[in-house]
This record gives sequence, structure tokens and C-alpha cells, in this order.
Amino acid sequence: MKVAYVDTSCLVAVAFGEPRAKRLADRLDGYDLLASSNLLEAEFASALKREGVRGGRTPVDGMSWVLPDRRLSAEIDRVLAAGYVRGADLWHLATALYLAESPADLDFVTLDAAQQEIASALGFPAPDWT
Repeated sequence: MKVAYVDTSCLVAVAFGEPRAKRLADRLDGYDLLASSNLLEAEFASALKREGVRGGRTPVDGMSWVLPDRRLSAEIDRVLAAGYVRGADLWHLATALYLAESPADLDFVTLDAAQQEIASALGFPAPDWT
């Protein structure tokens, strides 16, 4: 099964029709399962509001949510040992570590270069999304 952890930056790019959106959407369709922290829902809704976009079916409707049942202190420490990222990016990376038995088994999909650098340092495959 081909699984990807999806960061908000990808769905925002698709929703706003950024230049690489079509290619990105096609590549996301190639996964059997797309997963993310439910923080993505709030981040995505905030981006839509900021840009004045309303209603309708959104890319988050088909997302599988990762809902940790414990603190992610160990995962957070592991991410921070690899480098600095902002709080929301830290949460997404820690949640992906929680999901994956081994980072090598899960694609971490982001358009954020700093976040991708840390994801790669943690051992997540680094697909080229450009």
C-alpha cells in the first residue's frame, strides 16, 4: 500500500490552482492512502478564508486523520534534533513519525522547502514535487 502524509502546503497549492497544482494533484491521486494531522483542516480553512474562497467539497474530505492517543514528546524531540521548523510544521512532522513505524515507509508530501529538509533528515523519502 502506497501511503503519504500530506502537509497543508500541498492542498493549498491545488485549491488555489498554483502552477504545479495539476501535476501535484495527479501525483497525489497515485497514493492508496493520504493521511494528515487534523491540524490540516484548520490550516486549510484558514487559507481559504484569507483568500476569500467559499464552500464546496475540499481536498480534506477524503483525508485519513492521524489522531495520536498520547503526547508526541519523543517525536517532537526527534524532529527538533534534526533542525528547526515552525510549530505547525513541527506538529505535522511529529505526527508523521507517530504514524510511520519507519520513516522510509511513508512519503512526507510538502511544498515547504525547510520542512522537506527536516523530513529528509528524519529519513522520510523526498519525492520531487516541483
